[in-house]
Amino acid sequence: FDHGGLKSGQRVLIHGGAGGVGHLAIQLAKAVGACVATTVSAEDVVFVRELGADQTVDYKNQRFEEVVDAVDLVFDLVAGDTQERSWEVLKPGGTLVSTLSQPSQEKANLRRARGVSYLAEPNAAHLAEIGRLIEAGKVTPFVQATYPLGEVAKAEERLENEHVRGKIVLEVSA
Repeated sequence: FDHGGLKSGQRVLIHGGAGGVGHLAIQLAKAVGACVATTVSAEDVVFVRELGADQTVDYKNQRFEEVVDAVDLVFDLVAGDTQERSWEVLKPGGTLVSTLSQPSQEKANLRRARGVSYLAEPNAAHLAEIGRLIEAGKVTPFVQATYPLGEVAKAEERLENEHVRGKIVLEVSA
């Protein structure tokens, strides 16, 4: 959330809240004191509520822009039409951060907002902070399945073809 400058008391919309990145993003946003709205499928509502989501939107049956009040930050893990519609709920001066595509600078300018593309890179300080949050019980990674390294193709196939909640982990034997 460094790229979006999320602070305590602000509102964030996280698209894809039940996924590998989204479920952690919900917990990290709550750890800084933000109010969290997230888009998920109906079967994931209870899961993300337990993680701390304040508002859930069933993206298959609701249009988030019709039910989510203005937010300071959109964390987009979906892209495409979802990203384009996200400008409608972003406050002037807010930020749309995408992990998948560069947000439209034209739309950002029209909203007096920022559009930022973000690709995670190793960062020792961030990892240390996440470790502290895990130790404090404020963040709990959810692992849906573990595969031995030799079954990487099977794990990748599952990621591509199934709805995955949380993380898929590859186990490396010593």
